[in-house]
Amino acid sequence: MIAGMPHKPARASAIADLMRAGRETSRLSMVFRYAIAERLGLTVSDLECLDYLADARSATAGQVAERTNLTTGAVTSMLRRLQQAGYVTAERDPTDRRRLIVTLRPERIAELKRPYEPFAERAERLIEGYSVEEVTLLVRHNERLQAMYLAELDRLRGGDTAQRSA
Repeated sequence: MIAGMPHKPARASAIADLMRAGRETSRLSMVFRYAIAERLGLTVSDLECLDYLADARSATAGQVAERTNLTTGAVTSMLRRLQQAGYVTAERDPTDRRRLIVTLRPERIAELKRPYEPFAERAERLIEGYSVEEVTLLVRHNERLQAMYLAELDRLRGGDTAQRSA
């Protein structure tokens, strides 16, 4: 028997389990986002925009389009709807009047966080059981996945035909 051979089937099985778990987590995350959006009376695209703005604080309409993978026309309609609903403000960039700067209204942040609070509390309890090394591994893994998603989005949008590895 070749050294290391028994390890390969176990590793392949573990990797397959990880990939399956990742797909299921992704699916459940999407279903969860739809349920949250419905509860708030928003579309998932609206919710993704507001989530992005919660992190970025403000962004151009073009940046929102890129982050939500929507056309500029769809983003214009979405931002108008979110502005009318009081979620965002939109002002012309004083240095470039062609650009629109969109900002999440701070007084709406608590309302947007509320549906996530029970899940966030459970996630905190889950993470408390992990060592610093395990949390660090998870952060590194998620950062690498994010880079892969961004590279794939770029490729799908036609910006890069070469395969990139993270």
